[in-house]
Amino acid sequence: MIRTVESEQHVSAPVLAAYSYCETVTGQQARNFAYGIRLLPTPKRRAMSAVYAFSRRVDDIGDGALAPDVKAARLEDTRALLSRVRDGRVDEDDTDPVAVALAHAAEQFPIPLGGLDELIDGVLMDVRGETYETWDDLKVYCRCVAGAIGRVSLGVFGTEPGARGAERASEYADTLGLALQLTNILRDVREDAEGGRTYLPADDLAKFGCSAGFDRPIPPEGSDFAGLVHFEVRRARALFAEGYRLLPMLDRRSGACVAAMAGIYRRLLDRIEREPEAVLRGRVSLPGREKAYVAVRGLSGLDARHVSRRTVRRRV
Repeated sequence: MIRTVESEQHVSAPVLAAYSYCETVTGQQARNFAYGIRLLPTPKRRAMSAVYAFSRRVDDIGDGALAPDVKAARLEDTRALLSRVRDGRVDEDDTDPVAVALAHAAEQFPIPLGGLDELIDGVLMDVRGETYETWDDLKVYCRCVAGAIGRVSLGVFGTEPGARGAERASEYADTLGLALQLTNILRDVREDAEGGRTYLPADDLAKFGCSAGFDRPIPPEGSDFAGLVHFEVRRARALFAEGYRLLPMLDRRSGACVAAMAGIYRRLLDRIEREPEAVLRGRVSLPGREKAYVAVRGLSGLDARHVSRRTVRRRV
């Protein structure tokens, strides 16, 4: 069982200012994520905003226009900052608000900070321009950049006392991260291609005649692009089904947060499945009212109860 701190404790003015900065970053740059964490109690919401702000910094280095060697050096500087956080060497008056907020969050919750090291490893894979021959190869990358964040988040959420199967909570959090990342990869296939990146496994691309890539708003000539998308959608749905088993292990508001974030991505997946070629024309997204509906559904506990009933049926 993973325990977390629920009660609001006194937080100093410098730490509150650091958290406020992180929450601003989250609200401006992570709308899907922000919809989920607003359902959390204040201490958890602040901690998750600190995790996001650090992760955003790492991602921005990888996505920026700097030369690869400069990116790699910046990422190692960020890893050194993470080591200072881990070792308790960040003071409240430190000039880096993200470090201050993350250090405080790590004091309040059992956050496995090694997951953020894995994130840096994953972004370094991007910097090196790695491609992936098989799904097993791609899973290594997805676990670094998304599965690890699921495990880090679980350190903030915790599991309910006596939750059945809680010893597998970290595994389910990791799998849910893979589902989210694969959905991201499908949504961003054109944008990534324009940036010179290909994430989908080479053997999948070859199977569906898509090895030429996605640098145009139409599928490669002679390809079965819809078949490729539907194949990857089925893979993502299987990951969601497994990862959703985490929900009954969480308290109501943490479960609502996870259900909201995952629910938004599942609906994105539905849209991509209905119109595969839309991802070649631009980024597929959900309107705000639909995201709000997903958040309310998560807060109601409908998804968690559905997973609980399905799990019980499997055992009978």
